[in-house]
Amino acid sequence: MILVPLQLGGNAGLIAIAVAILFFFIIIISFIRRYKRCPSDRILVVYGKVGTGNSARCIHGGAAFIWPVIQDYEFLDLTPISIEVNLKNALSKQNIRVNVPSRFTIGVSTEPGIMQNAAERLLGLGQQEIQDLAMEIIFGQLRLVVASMDIEEINNDRDKFLTNISNSVESELKKVGLKLINVNITDIVDESGYIEALGKEAAAHAINAARKSVAEKNRDGSIGEANAVQDERTQVAAANAKAVEGENIAKINVANSDSLRRQREAEAERTAIASEKVQTAKALEESYAAEQLAELARAERVRSSQMADIVVPAEIDKKKVEIDAEADAERTRRIAKGEADAILFKAQAEAQGILEVLTKQAKGLDEIVKAAGNNPKDAVLLLIADKLPELVRTQAEAIKNIKIDKVTVWDSGAKSADGKGSTANFISGMYKSVPPLQEMFNMAGMQLPEYLKGKDLEAEEVKAEVAKNQSKEDNLEG
Repeated sequence: MILVPLQLGGNAGLIAIAVAILFFFIIIISFIRRYKRCPSDRILVVYGKVGTGNSARCIHGGAAFIWPVIQDYEFLDLTPISIEVNLKNALSKQNIRVNVPSRFTIGVSTEPGIMQNAAERLLGLGQQEIQDLAMEIIFGQLRLVVASMDIEEINNDRDKFLTNISNSVESELKKVGLKLINVNITDIVDESGYIEALGKEAAAHAINAARKSVAEKNRDGSIGEANAVQDERTQVAAANAKAVEGENIAKINVANSDSLRRQREAEAERTAIASEKVQTAKALEESYAAEQLAELARAERVRSSQMADIVVPAEIDKKKVEIDAEADAERTRRIAKGEADAILFKAQAEAQGILEVLTKQAKGLDEIVKAAGNNPKDAVLLLIADKLPELVRTQAEAIKNIKIDKVTVWDSGAKSADGKGSTANFISGMYKSVPPLQEMFNMAGMQLPEYLKGKDLEAEEVKAEVAKNQSKEDNLEG
C-alpha cells in the first residue's frame, strides 16, 4: 500500500496516501470496537472458537478482545430475581398436607464452574424465562423437603427447615448456573388444623405454667415479706450501733485528716517556695543564655552587614573589571580577526585577478603562436608588426617635446666629405640621438627583421673604403 503512491504522481499519489491512511484508521477503530469491557453487574460470555473442549469463555469484571468472524459475545445480567413461591397441599412425612408460602431471591452465579453452566443453559433467555425455570426447580425441591420432615419439626425447628431448603434448592440451581441468595418463609398452615391445635396446646401449657408460677411467686412474696420485717428490725439496731461507732471513727479520722492536711500544706508550701526559687534561677539562666545568643546573632548580623557593604561591592567591581577586560580582549580578537580576514580576502582577490590576467595573456599568446603556424619567431614578428606604429610614434615623440628656446649655428659654408653642411650635420646628429629600432631590439635580446633594418650607410662606407684600400694595395704590388 506504500509502493502504489510512490509510482503515481501529483494529486493521484496524495489521494492514494489518503486512502491508505483512512483504511488504516478504519482497521484500528474496528479492532478497538471489538475490545469489550465487562461491567461489574454482568458476565461477558464469549462464544465461537474459544479453545479446544470449551463451548464458551466467561469473564466477570474484566475485558476481552472479540475476534471478528470467528467469535461473538453476549452479556448475562447479575441482577437478583425475587420469586414468590406459594406451595399448597404439600404432603409431610406424616401425610398431612400443609401450605408453605415463601419468597426466594436468586441470581446468576459468578463461580467459575457454575458460571460456565449459566453460559451454556441461560444465554439468550430473558429474565422472565429464567424466573420460570427457577420457580419449577424451587417448587420440586420444596415439596421434597416438606415430605422428608414431620409437622412438629417443620413448625418448631424453623432453622433446620430453612437449612434443608437452602441445601436442596441451591444444589439444583447450580446445575443451571444460578445461586440462592435468600429464603424467607412467611407462615405454615395445614388443612386439618393440626398445626393450629399444636399451637393451642402449647398456649394452654404456657398459661398453666404461668398461673403456677404466679401462685408460687405470691407465696414466696408473703414469706419474703415476714422475713423482710424481721431483718429490718435486726438490721436497724445493728445499723444504729454501727452508726455511733462510725461517728466516733469519723471524728478520729477527721482529726487525723486535719493534722495530715496541715503537714502536707506546710510541705507543699516549702516545696513551692524552693521550686519557685529554682524556677527563678533557671529563668535567669535561660535569660542570660538568650541574651548571649542574641549578642552573638547581633555580632553575626553586623559582620554580615559589613561584608555586604564592603566585600560584596568589591567583588562586584572585580567581576565587572574581569568582564570588561574579557569583553575588550574579545573585541580586539574579533577586530584583528576581521582585519586579517579582510587582508587575506584582498590578497586572494588580487592573486585571483593576476592569475586571470596571466591566464588570459597566456591564452592570447598561445593563439598568436598557433596563428603563426606554431613558430615562435613568426609570432614575435606578428607582435612587433602590431606594435610598430606605436614604436615609431614613441621615437618621434622622443624629441617632439624638447624645448629649444634658441639655437645658434655658425655655418661657414664648408661641406664635409659626404657633401653636407654644418647645419645639416647638426640636425642629423640631433635625430640620431634618438635610439634606433635596431638598438632597441638588441637591448631586448632580439634581432630586427632584415626588411625593417634598411641600408646601413656606415657599413657601406666602411666596405667601400676597404675595397678602395685593397685596390690601392693591389696596384702597388703590381
